[in-house]
Amino acid sequence: MSASKNDKLVIYQIFTRLFGNRNTTNKVYGTIDENGSGKFNDITDAALTSIKDLGVTHLWYTGILEHATLSDYSAFGITPDHPLIVKGIAGSPYAVKDYYDVDPDLAENVPNRMQEFEALVKRTQNHNLKVIIDFIPNHVARQYHSDCRPDGIDDFGEKDDTGITFSPQNNFYYIPNQDFIVPEGHKPPVTVTGPYLERPAKATGNDVFQAQPSQYDWYETIKLNYGVDYLSNGNRYFDPIPSTWLKMYDILAFWVNKGIDGFRCDMAEMVPVEFWGWVIRKIKTLNPDIIFIAEIYNPYEYHNYITNGLFDYLYDKVGLYNSLRKLVEGYGTVEDITRIWQQESGDISRNMLRFLENHDEQRIASRYFAGDPWLVVPAITLSATLHTGPFMLYFGQELGVDPNISEGFQGEDGRTTIFDYWGIPEMQQWINVGQFDTEIMDADKKALRDFYQKLNRFITENEAVADGEFYDLQYVNIDGQSPNYDKTRIYSYLRYTGNQKLLFVYNFDRNRYFETNVRIPQGAWTDTLGLKSTSFYKLKPVFPLFSPMPSVKADVITSTGIQLTLPPVSAQVFEIIGE
Repeated sequence: MSASKNDKLVIYQIFTRLFGNRNTTNKVYGTIDENGSGKFNDITDAALTSIKDLGVTHLWYTGILEHATLSDYSAFGITPDHPLIVKGIAGSPYAVKDYYDVDPDLAENVPNRMQEFEALVKRTQNHNLKVIIDFIPNHVARQYHSDCRPDGIDDFGEKDDTGITFSPQNNFYYIPNQDFIVPEGHKPPVTVTGPYLERPAKATGNDVFQAQPSQYDWYETIKLNYGVDYLSNGNRYFDPIPSTWLKMYDILAFWVNKGIDGFRCDMAEMVPVEFWGWVIRKIKTLNPDIIFIAEIYNPYEYHNYITNGLFDYLYDKVGLYNSLRKLVEGYGTVEDITRIWQQESGDISRNMLRFLENHDEQRIASRYFAGDPWLVVPAITLSATLHTGPFMLYFGQELGVDPNISEGFQGEDGRTTIFDYWGIPEMQQWINVGQFDTEIMDADKKALRDFYQKLNRFITENEAVADGEFYDLQYVNIDGQSPNYDKTRIYSYLRYTGNQKLLFVYNFDRNRYFETNVRIPQGAWTDTLGLKSTSFYKLKPVFPLFSPMPSVKADVITSTGIQLTLPPVSAQVFEIIGE
């Protein structure tokens, strides 16, 4: 069944510096010459064909903008960064040094770096894939300076009054008459030849309004000022339009003119919602199809950032991710899932971007999360199918990437490094000397990638998932009338349109098989689904289509229950079809 014009988004996040790196040295704190770096040109037509074949619709290229680094590009006119305010060797991609330039690490020919990125954008779009990049509006690198800004555009801080703590027209917040003090505990992996000088000190990115942040703060960044006086009861000064608003509009417009299809907006809730409503409205006059995704962690602000901030999609980390992760780890309850969709009243479920991995989170296969990528089959299937909102994968998730040694600044924490140069063995097997295939991968990794491919295609090619309604079946199955229906481990719901009706049933328990009934109430059958007597229909298994398949008695599709066998950590999807 084909999806409607409101096709479901499947976003594949690529950490660009790591994606195409074939270097296998992997020295802790290795330089770019030692450990290598992925390039724009590594994302070839062959790579894009394979990603498209995975069922992806959008590529989020992470780490595109020029950011602070310990790699020396002074020969190309780029000012070196002081090691006391850089994390790792490669540096954080969220400590942007020039909003109008791209990371020289990613270029084969550094002076030609923007042209190489523009070629990647065109190459990606030629494969019918949309391009998303990061927009980092809350903070910049401590030594921010734009060498590439267009003529007539002032740099951040260029006209600030640095003698006062706050002015609505300043771009930064200042701590007058004090020097910035590097946090205790920061130990650069290179030799430091002199002090870092910043006077007056500027507020740090995670709202630290003091001269010395801690080693756990975002001390490599400076907080941007959108006209909110945080030190005076949060008073807001938005008329006249603050300088930072105008500069950020110019930056977004610059990238829209490069052909970008969307922006993932870093820590969007740390920027006033009034700015978002203003700037997104203006940017969509340049391209009405551009999408904006907010990284946001406060559920009480969800409606605000959709309704007033005009965001298309929001991260669903605090809600579904956290609940599913607990279930995967064996101590959660599916009752949290009901609570989450009920909280998403007002139909904002279509705006929620679901995921189980991204650059901030621990890898599924790591010992810090599931330890086995197959243990998330019910969680990832539910994440992808619960509602119509986007579904996101992090590069290598489909291969079971497991970072199990220290990769540099982050240490060994179950995450793939974002601060250092590294090669990822699982990715390198798939790259296969530029073939981007599964030929040299082991059987388990091939099967895992095949599962994700089938899942992505299933959610985009079936209109009940891509554009259908949702009906929760928990309330009618947890009242004791469905034998062995464990209300903490089994979850079921319907997704439906006028043309397609799907039943989803999950078992999140790691060990137990359940022989149970799943009831569809008569009212849901006739009024909601618009179906006739149950005798006219049967169930057809449609996903995941690998054994063990459940036991189904198609002649008992009634309010008394559909008899099913649910293996441990399983997801079962059935289409209700006429005889």
